[in-house]
Amino acid sequence: MGKDKLKRFAEIATFSNVLELDAGKPLKSKWSNDFFKNNHPVVLELACGKGEYTVNLARLFPEKNFVGIDYKGNRIWRGAKTALEDDIVNVAFLRIQIETMLDYFDPGEIDEIWITFPDPQPQLSREKKRLTSPRFLEKYKQVLKPGGFVNLKTDNDGLYAYTAEKIGEFGLKLHIKTEDLYLSAHADEVLSIKTYYEKKYLKGNKNINYLKFSFE
Repeated sequence: MGKDKLKRFAEIATFSNVLELDAGKPLKSKWSNDFFKNNHPVVLELACGKGEYTVNLARLFPEKNFVGIDYKGNRIWRGAKTALEDDIVNVAFLRIQIETMLDYFDPGEIDEIWITFPDPQPQLSREKKRLTSPRFLEKYKQVLKPGGFVNLKTDNDGLYAYTAEKIGEFGLKLHIKTEDLYLSAHADEVLSIKTYYEKKYLKGNKNINYLKFSFE
């Protein structure tokens, strides 16, 4: 492991807005009241990477709480540090495997989920690792409040098609579906937030896919 990664791992251990592994378990059902000290809605970003979406959503919506989830602490470091430096108090980062999210959030505790540019896991043998595979969708259904939304932004046409297929297969409610977000009428202030990777894709003239759906 490089010196920079070691330094970042050591630094996030001191960050007040980062919780690692079991440290977040006591907050199950208590994120708003015990961590954020309010009664605001809680929104998750899964596989948040450097946390650009989490932090920028928090800037736009101070009346909501945002939790970015990723297992790679050296990535979380960037978003957490920015939030601390800019005094953005409605942001937390949780360093866990997404598969274990039911250990950290109660049924109906979450208002909305964002999945922005996840690893598409294109190999058929890795379908279960796709963040919109049935096993993950079942977890989202449990933690979301009735009518809560799931948002997927991806440059990967295969993951987009796969997710749209699962939405239809399981009878989920589709709210928005577009294969080219920035040529659609949906690219508002929220959807125009761009991560580091999205900026790279756009420079290469790659289309950005977007899906918004709910379980009822």
